[in-house]
Amino acid sequence: MNNRGIEEYIKEHKKEFDFKTPSDQLWGRIDAALDKEKIKKKSAMPLWLGIAASLILIMTVTFIYTYRDRNKELEIADINPVYGKKELKFASLIEEKKDSLQVYAKKNPVLYARFSADLGQLDKDYEQLKKELQNSPNQKVVVKAMVKNLELQLQVINQQLSIINEVNQYKEDNQI
Repeated sequence: MNNRGIEEYIKEHKKEFDFKTPSDQLWGRIDAALDKEKIKKKSAMPLWLGIAASLILIMTVTFIYTYRDRNKELEIADINPVYGKKELKFASLIEEKKDSLQVYAKKNPVLYARFSADLGQLDKDYEQLKKELQNSPNQKVVVKAMVKNLELQLQVINQQLSIINEVNQYKEDNQI
């Protein structure tokens, strides 16, 4: 049968199609079954379980974000790049001059021990400032203090080298 034939058949037998309808009892049973399914689907996950899952998710994201930031150590260059460059310059000069001081340590160990104690104290102060930088509300002030400490370390080493040179010069002059 083609489409026209089907259409004609339906038009001719329309009354027969309309005549057989489901009973009201059948519609009532279908409606009741649908209501039960709706109720079952709504209560599939209790409200408290959804709230608990949401809280766990929020706490996990917060913990991960906080833990990641806590592991990152703050540096001077993060706060002020200019001071970061100064820190690098001073640190390299200090290490270079400390090496020069160690050369003189063999000739005058007592004087070197005193100088090392002074530098050790300044270095401890620097490390303390570095720890304070992590939690300080005014980080710029701490950064300035750190750079000032490095400047002082460099000045102390330069003075120590100057004193050692004077002592050596005095020894050479008095030997002859």
